[in-house]
Amino acid sequence: MAEAVLAGALSSGLDPADVVATVRREDRGAELAETYGVATTTDNAAAVSDARLVVVGVKPKDVAAVLDEIGPALPADAVVVSVAVGLPLSFYARHLPADQHVVRTMPNTPAQVGAGVTAVVPGPTTDEDDVALVEALLAGTGETLRITEKEIDAFGALAGSGPAYVFYVVDAMAEAGVLMGLTRAVARRLAVQTVLGAGTLLARTGEHPVVLREKVSSPGGTTIQALRRLDDAGVRASFVAAMEAARDRSAELGRELG
Repeated sequence: MAEAVLAGALSSGLDPADVVATVRREDRGAELAETYGVATTTDNAAAVSDARLVVVGVKPKDVAAVLDEIGPALPADAVVVSVAVGLPLSFYARHLPADQHVVRTMPNTPAQVGAGVTAVVPGPTTDEDDVALVEALLAGTGETLRITEKEIDAFGALAGSGPAYVFYVVDAMAEAGVLMGLTRAVARRLAVQTVLGAGTLLARTGEHPVVLREKVSSPGGTTIQALRRLDDAGVRASFVAAMEAARDRSAELGRELG
């Protein structure tokens, strides 16, 4: 995810000469330098010493150690941007100098292709310039949406985990196509394009999904029979229950990690 943010920021016009990427392995640094033209280092503290924005994109279990390492080297006006799941703003406050500016974010995987949506949660000491700077950094990854921290578990359940639900549906549609006699390649292509087209139609028309669904569902026709079977199987209720489970697990992880 950190690499997705890097790629998106560069596509938004950020000069590679203004970026330093930190790595654990020098071979990984060489790979990033060749791909993106950025400087790399294995020294986290040195990398942040003159930084305006510091993106913390390591695994949640490793965040505390990184914050403890870079805290003394951070400029007072640096904005620390979290892309780690589960860790509340209060966690960063405990591991960073007092009043350090922090913005909590949660991207989703379509950020890798510039089609993501990222939640942005400003910390208590951040100002509008800080948040605008973070949003500009993320602009190349897709849309950004400012929310409150109490909303982030719901955001994660819907948008953070959401791509997995879509991939699940696409896989099921493709398998059904194979069952009905299509080749696997054709079935997959049809399923992918159908989901892509439906999402584009929703976005461009702004119509409610129920309205668009009804336009496909002729009385007594094939689609209405298919939808009836989905309703009989409790698919809608299962989606709601699944997202509630994801939300609850996110809150649980926050308690465990924080």
